[in-house]
Amino acid sequence: MMDLYHGSEKIVRVPAFGVGNVHNDYGLGFYCTQDVGLAKEWACSDENSGFANHYLLNDTGLTCLDLNGSDYNILNWLAVLLENRRFDLSTPIAARAKKYLLENFLPSYKGFDLIKGYRADDSYFAFSRAFLSNTITLEQLRRAMALGNLGEQVVLKSPQAFEAISFVEAIAADSLLYYGRKLNRERTARNEFRAILSEAPSGSEIYISTIVNEKWTNGDTRL
Repeated sequence: MMDLYHGSEKIVRVPAFGVGNVHNDYGLGFYCTQDVGLAKEWACSDENSGFANHYLLNDTGLTCLDLNGSDYNILNWLAVLLENRRFDLSTPIAARAKKYLLENFLPSYKGFDLIKGYRADDSYFAFSRAFLSNTITLEQLRRAMALGNLGEQVVLKSPQAFEAISFVEAIAADSLLYYGRKLNRERTARNEFRAILSEAPSGSEIYISTIVNEKWTNGDTRL
């Protein structure tokens, strides 16, 4: 069994399959976290409090794609994001990078019941855009993804996953407390990211242009 939490301004007793935003990180699905504190933060806006909806998921027999697992790399995660999220690719290198990553690093992810991976909130999204624009290196992107403990999510994708989840309770989240915590977490990540950018280059940096020009593939040992 797995404890999951869904942050929302509403109480969601029965998650519905096939509804929501198709442009979320991993496409259409029900987005949760295993961290109740993060769910409370995600539930709150600057004006409204919300709920961390608590569920139990019987994951026996369900297939799970863990994008942070040893079988995958940061470029696999980014390729999935590129296929689903709307990116502002205003530079030629960014457009070329998107095409290359989708052709060479996109995993077969659509047949899984569950997907686990980073949640591309504003900070993670900014880190990804910087990498695609050739502004930060591959190593800087890797390090940036761990900044501020911005969070990992678990997404229910299939009818079988939705049938295996049961509502436990709705835990109130006060925006006066948790919206401030969310802002502070993101502020910490951005400050730490600026510190990474200020470091002197080592001379062996790998940028997205290197990956594209040298035709790296998914099995490359440098990943």
